[in-house]
Amino acid sequence: MSFLPVTANDLPSQLNSAAAERKRPAVTAIPAGIVPGLVLVAMITSVAYSARGFSGLFSPMILAVVAGMIYSNVLGMPGHAKPGIAFAQKRLLRFAIVLLGFQLTLGQVAGIGLGGVCIVAATLGATFLFTVTLGRLIGVDAKLSQLIAAGTSICGASAIVATNIVTDARDEDVTYAVAAITLFGTIAMLGFPLLAPAFGLDQHAFGLWAGASIHEVAQVIGAGFQNGALSGETATVAKLTRVAMLAPMVIALGLMARRGSADASGAKPPMPWFVAAFVAVVALNSLVAVPAQIHSAIALAAQIMLTMGLAALGLQDDISQIRSRGLRPLLLAFSAFIFIGCFSLILVKFA
Repeated sequence: MSFLPVTANDLPSQLNSAAAERKRPAVTAIPAGIVPGLVLVAMITSVAYSARGFSGLFSPMILAVVAGMIYSNVLGMPGHAKPGIAFAQKRLLRFAIVLLGFQLTLGQVAGIGLGGVCIVAATLGATFLFTVTLGRLIGVDAKLSQLIAAGTSICGASAIVATNIVTDARDEDVTYAVAAITLFGTIAMLGFPLLAPAFGLDQHAFGLWAGASIHEVAQVIGAGFQNGALSGETATVAKLTRVAMLAPMVIALGLMARRGSADASGAKPPMPWFVAAFVAVVALNSLVAVPAQIHSAIALAAQIMLTMGLAALGLQDDISQIRSRGLRPLLLAFSAFIFIGCFSLILVKFA
């Protein structure tokens, strides 16, 4: 081993160089680690939006889940992409849920009246309890039952993702729940407008029924406007009222998880940060007039981030594990679909 002489003039520059080397990983490691996964997620999201242009039936979020699953199960998921995929699945999804608050104001909730709000709230609560109870009776895993219950009673895939932050179910359960909710929500979107004349529903009543019972926001809008402009507007407001109830539902699930934990100090807090932020955004949107262009941009950003998060979810799912869940969860989702449709219809007709 040889030693090179170091002069007093060389020492400061060498110390500065060493300090720079120590600092460099802290600055670049995190961005460099998530870039490959984010690029992959962005590519799948682009495919989902392109496919939406051809199909026109399924939302980009659902198509992104399917595309992600096909990619990971056919080509496999690259190891270096995992940090970015995890970032999209967790942080992007939570921030997107916060941005959903810009779609709702307290004035919109008041637009359907106290009776409409009560119908929405009663339908949500009854459907959630029915689904969780039936899931326990037929032997469906409790966490998967809660995901199906949230997706049916509140707002589809967004509610499933938000609920899973508290329930912490397996990724395969989240994918199963999203797929089942999408299937029956699509059936409702196509079939409910055909039933309006048979049930003697005017535009307001049908809009309230659609908004209180159909799963996804996009599906509600599609069904509502098939029956007229007033029907579509009423359905949208009723549905967004259900979206607002996502916050208290997640808080309630957090309290249940905390109470059921053997070590309450280790349980998740009953008020996740994204729920508090969602409520704050709704309040802000109610008090401050957001320009239409900014509002549209925020809505688009929320949808893109939700799509990216669900694409990441699809990338981490193994189809064989989903198949192992069997038909019972599908039966549960179907039963919840029938229940929410019938229960809300009775309230709209006779309440």
